[in-house]
Parts: sequence; structure tokens; C-alpha cells
Amino acid sequence: MSKGRNRRAFWLRQLHQWHWISSAICLIGMLLFAVTGITLNHAAEIEARPKVTERQAVLPPALLPAPASRPAGGKAPLPPETRDWLAKELDLALDQRAAEWSGDEIYVALPRPGGDAWLSIDLQSGAIVHEVTDRGWVSYLNDLHKGRHTGAAWIWFIDAFAVACLVFCATGLLLLKMHAGHRPATWPMVGIGFAVPAVLALLFVH
Repeated sequence: MSKGRNRRAFWLRQLHQWHWISSAICLIGMLLFAVTGITLNHAAEIEARPKVTERQAVLPPALLPAPASRPAGGKAPLPPETRDWLAKELDLALDQRAAEWSGDEIYVALPRPGGDAWLSIDLQSGAIVHEVTDRGWVSYLNDLHKGRHTGAAWIWFIDAFAVACLVFCATGLLLLKMHAGHRPATWPMVGIGFAVPAVLALLFVH
């Protein structure tokens, strides 16, 4: 076998290896993003029925921040002992999440994929209101697609998934190139895949 054939066989093995590995890594994520691409595109046609749940409690007077310890304005996390009490009584993990402090109330926004939530604490009475809005699993998956209120771990997953998709596409393109001599329709099909979205974007997207 000539050196040229040896080199070609080597690169074919490498490309097939990287192609199937990246496709296996991408498979579930690509299915998720393809399905949610459809649901996002028809979001106005998919009826959502938000479910709102409200819980109330009273913060013990000893845990109410003293006036001298309250921030002058703007945002600051709740005191550690208040966060510990909320975690125990209401199963709320606030960590170092910033709260909005006003003269008579603390407000904590708790956005989440597929819904919304918030917490308020009355600084006079200690009355707590915690409200959660759930817009359903379709909205949840749509927010995963957009990386909306999903946290750092999911954002890192999306980045890793995007890299795996790039590897999958790049190795697929190189494999197309190596097999194109025996498949005359290869480049016309690639050209159609480029031309159709380009024409649609230029003529119909405004």
C-alpha cells in the first residue's frame, strides 16, 4: 500500500473515531435542542397554564435584622442566621443571593427555568410570603434551551455541548470531503444546506 493510501486510511480512522464519539456525546442534547427549537418557534400556539403556589410564615423576632445592621440601600444578602432559618423552615437555599432592601421590606427575586418565584419579608412584623409560579414542562425545556435562569452548571454544559457539536460537524465535513469523489451529489447537497437558510434570511426575515 502506498504512503498516500496509508495516510488516507489513517485520517479516515481518526475522523470516524472523533465523529462517532462526538455524535454519541451530542445525541441526547441535540434531540433536546431540536425539540425545544420547535416548541420555542411555536411558543405562542402552545397554551401554558401557570400554577401559582403561595406559602406564608413568620420570621422569629430574634432573626429580624436590627435597624443598625440593615444596608442603607440597594442590594445585599440576607444575614446567615436568617438564611439558615429559611432553609430549615421553607426549604429555601438562598446562599449569597442578593436581596433588595427597602425601608420596610426585604425582597428576593428567585427566577427559575419554567417559571418564577420570589420571597418577601416584612421588616416590621417578620411576615414572610414565598410565591412560586410554574409554567409547565414545555416552558421548563424552553428555558433550558435558552439557558435562562439555569445556573452556571447548565451554562457550562451548553458550552461543552456546543464544542462537541462543532467537532461532530467539522469531522462530518471532512469525511464528506474524503468521500466526495465517489458521491457526486455531496457538494450540491452541502450547497443546498447553505443556500436555503441564506435565501430565506435575506428575502423573508426582516
